[in-house]
Amino acid sequence: MSDIQSCFKRYEKKYLLTRGQYLAMLNGMAPYMKPDEHPRYSIGNVYYDTEQYDLIRASLEKPVYKEKLRMRSYGVPGSRDTVFVEIKKKYDGVVYKRRVTMEMRDAPLYLCGARKGDGSQISREIDWFLRFYRPVPKAFIAYDREAYAAADGGELRITFDTNLRARANDLDLRLGDGGVPLLPDGLYLMEIKIPGTAPLWLARLLSDNGIFSASFSKYGAYYKQYVLGGKSAVIQKEVLLSA
Repeated sequence: MSDIQSCFKRYEKKYLLTRGQYLAMLNGMAPYMKPDEHPRYSIGNVYYDTEQYDLIRASLEKPVYKEKLRMRSYGVPGSRDTVFVEIKKKYDGVVYKRRVTMEMRDAPLYLCGARKGDGSQISREIDWFLRFYRPVPKAFIAYDREAYAAADGGELRITFDTNLRARANDLDLRLGDGGVPLLPDGLYLMEIKIPGTAPLWLARLLSDNGIFSASFSKYGAYYKQYVLGGKSAVIQKEVLLSA
């Protein structure tokens, strides 16, 4: 991923699809969308929160403004590989994402205050977040992504996430991407990312197939199932390393 984007501002809508709806979307959007430059990949995230989960608890109350902090990798990184430290904010339906890159070995040190940032504007924003919330790693969440971009070069992007999985232990992106399920088998999480209004063809495709937006947060689903719900998200290390 040579062209690294540091700032995003866009609308993001999420939809939970059956396999039939997923296939209908692929067929219906074929004239307008093409596979992304990186069409299939896995994403790993370590979400940071306060000890009492204040960030996700506030987010689940659906406020006008909410924010979260995570460390993200594409695939399982080595210590010298690049990862992203991201603040994701949502205000009045618009998503703002700000991120910096660093080597995997440095990111946990930065996030616990043992290493300084690069001094950039985004780094200073993250520094303030760290001082204010004093977050700690709380959950690992991974998924496999299929990505499409607008065939006309526009900014519309559609992704499909499957095999959503999480764990509460070994919160290090280098320790494999295994975890326990977050969604039942056969469901797809579709995300539509767009700077403004959806094109007419897309609105019709969604309507014709009975596809409606859903309020779904991956970290929120983890919190509800494995923190509030009391289920175990701790898995054996040999499973992590072989996943």
